[in-house]
Amino acid sequence: MADKVEFELVSPEKLLKSLPVDMVVVPGTEGDFGVLAGHAPMIATVRPGVIEVYEGDRVVDRVFVAGGFAEVTETRCTVLAEEAQALSAIDRAAVEKAIKDLSEDLSDAASDADKAAVEAKLAVAQAKLDALATPGAAH
Repeated sequence: MADKVEFELVSPEKLLKSLPVDMVVVPGTEGDFGVLAGHAPMIATVRPGVIEVYEGDRVVDRVFVAGGFAEVTETRCTVLAEEAQALSAIDRAAVEKAIKDLSEDLSDAASDADKAAVEAKLAVAQAKLDALATPGAAH
């Protein structure tokens, strides 16, 4: 199993995934990064986007995350996600409606704090829509 990396995906509620994989690609704020066995240790922030799990050269799972942190060691990649959802479970119509509603909320925001909170939610919703538009999203 030395050629595998242990991938763990954790949400605030529970451990969502824990399995050995050939590679995992994580959407970091500085750019996407792939993790293989023997990776240099690091900690990175995760932007809203899609985690891709590989077996061999094939993507076997795609999970949308709304941000968080990733810890990488030589044998493990742990992602602590603010929110995680299987890409196949995202409802495009619901996301489009959320974007429309949030856009209206943004124009109604009274304070800078309210505006920032709505902008953050809008960024996550837009990232979900972008993830659905990415080739291979219908896994």
